[in-house]
Amino acid sequence: MIVVNLKELGILKPALNLNNMLQQDYGTYNVRSAAILTNAYVAGNIIGNDSDFSQDGVHLKNQLELYIFFTLGSLTDALVKIEFSPDGTNYVQETDSSITNGVSTDTLLTHKLSASGNYRIAIPIKDRYIRVSVEGEGTVTSSLMSITAVIGIC
Repeated sequence: MIVVNLKELGILKPALNLNNMLQQDYGTYNVRSAAILTNAYVAGNIIGNDSDFSQDGVHLKNQLELYIFFTLGSLTDALVKIEFSPDGTNYVQETDSSITNGVSTDTLLTHKLSASGNYRIAIPIKDRYIRVSVEGEGTVTSSLMSITAVIGIC
């Protein structure tokens, strides 16, 4: 009888460590502190521009969640625009597609919030820099918005 030790031959690999595989890695980031909205887009803090991401950049994560805390006040609604960049200079806006008769039509996506509330927007990512801009439509009196980003691996 011949006995072969597969481990010594390098054929048998050690068991996977499921604890490392299941570990969730995420962090939070202040995009916009609570402030009154304006009638023009104002960008918040650029996600990925901060030393918080120097060793494990945003591009090494795959999920962005924006927690938006919004008070409508006298506004008719608020607009949230999300843009992505590989270099921190050239940004492209989030897009959405609709398919009709096999034709995909892409449009620039803007999130419209028409009531006070706490909103969560989840977006898959693979970008180095992310810019979130907000604008109020109507009379800005008593409006308020803050945004926190949660970035991680799912």
